[in-house]
Amino acid sequence: MTTLGFILSPISILNIVFAALVVFTQRRNPGVTWAWLFVILMLPYLGIVLYMMLGFDGRLHSTFAAKRLRDTHVYRNHFGLEADGNGFLNEQMDILKRPGISGGSDASALDDMVYLNMASGYAAFTEGNEVDLFTDGNSKFDSMMADIAGARRSIFLQYYIVRNDALTRRVVEALTARAREDVMVCVLVDGMGCLFTPRRLFSSLEEAGGQVAVFMPPLLGGLNYRNHRKITVIDGRIGYVGGLNIGEEYTGSSKRFGFWRDSHLRIRGNAVHPLTLRFVLDWNFARVKKPLIISGGLFPENNVEPGRSALQILCSGPDTDWPSIQYAYLKMINGAKSQILIQSPYFVPDDSVFEALRLAALSGVDVRIMIPANPDHPFVYWAALSYLGELLNVGVRAYKYERGFMHSKTVVVDERVASVGTANLDVRSFRLNFEVNAIIYDRKVAQSVAVQFHTDSLDCTEITKDWYEARSRSVRVRESVSRLISPIL
Repeated sequence: MTTLGFILSPISILNIVFAALVVFTQRRNPGVTWAWLFVILMLPYLGIVLYMMLGFDGRLHSTFAAKRLRDTHVYRNHFGLEADGNGFLNEQMDILKRPGISGGSDASALDDMVYLNMASGYAAFTEGNEVDLFTDGNSKFDSMMADIAGARRSIFLQYYIVRNDALTRRVVEALTARAREDVMVCVLVDGMGCLFTPRRLFSSLEEAGGQVAVFMPPLLGGLNYRNHRKITVIDGRIGYVGGLNIGEEYTGSSKRFGFWRDSHLRIRGNAVHPLTLRFVLDWNFARVKKPLIISGGLFPENNVEPGRSALQILCSGPDTDWPSIQYAYLKMINGAKSQILIQSPYFVPDDSVFEALRLAALSGVDVRIMIPANPDHPFVYWAALSYLGELLNVGVRAYKYERGFMHSKTVVVDERVASVGTANLDVRSFRLNFEVNAIIYDRKVAQSVAVQFHTDSLDCTEITKDWYEARSRSVRVRESVSRLISPIL
């Protein structure tokens, strides 16, 4: 076929027309647009199918805009805000000015970050919290099962993935037992993450009076815009948040991944209230016809204990005005004086986060980043290597975790503030997924997260300049392609 004949062929005309539609009808980051153009033009037909599954989102803008308005209205009513929200901000900042606030001087020294999280994500500043850090699934699930067994009023579970296996059946049995005792049990699962999880898994729970809802089934939301949050709230007094889904693989029983290294929090105190509110907002989006009524009973008074951790529960996603968690990461990185420790299974930063890390390293900050050596998404791994390779040139130290699969999503700055949650250091977590992180202003907790990072580094291979320069030609090609399409990974 001649060049002109190829250009005029139906497949080429279709690709060109579709590429033009991407450019002129989809308002998005230019890097994302160029990535999709590359995929569409280099993979005729298949590229169009991939875009329709993963890239086209116009029909959901109005849906998320409506959810954003409803959620904002609920936040304002719940916190008793003035029309412009200044009442909430002023009241919260007054807390920071009080002497002897929880967490010592750490939160007050970071009051600009606290303010940012309030203004961008309605992240209420809470004091007097007790925080336990879990670094593996077995200890987290043992604790959660014990708390479920002790529930008296309500149990709310929200997870991206719930596997159909023995561990999940144990959890469902425990939930069913509490539902039979008139405890209100609500389970919210993501439509894509639980695509192959049979509804009959929850039959006994529903027969006992428990409720199960699906957040955005694939036919509604496609493959994007997944609810990546992992939240458990028990009696409005105990909350869990972090990286662990529900399934045996998260206890280290997977033959493919082996040991599963993750980070998850158990929280007691006033920070449980924002977790409860987050669950209710997401539940009511999924169950419009059977919403949960927001009442004082869902938010029991928690005794504030001086000297305990100060926290903010920060949420972001298509249902928020701003990419709040991304902004928090940027604020943490830009505010670092001595050290930044990052663990993320998917390290595909956008330009703002990448440049912030490079600037921090060039300013003399000790920046260390850890990713898994055994990736579950090869393109993401190769893209991560390309970013880390550049950061090595400015003094960043990078590690590949070898013991098993490292799924932890943590950021620690100067051992005085830490973030533990569901959001990775990637564009998908920043812009597409519904995420939740706990920002902790407590040196003891931050130091424990930092100590765990250094312990994990003993099970790592450091990515040195020599190692990186010696990589094969095929890896270099994979890196180049993955880096080009990284905005859509």
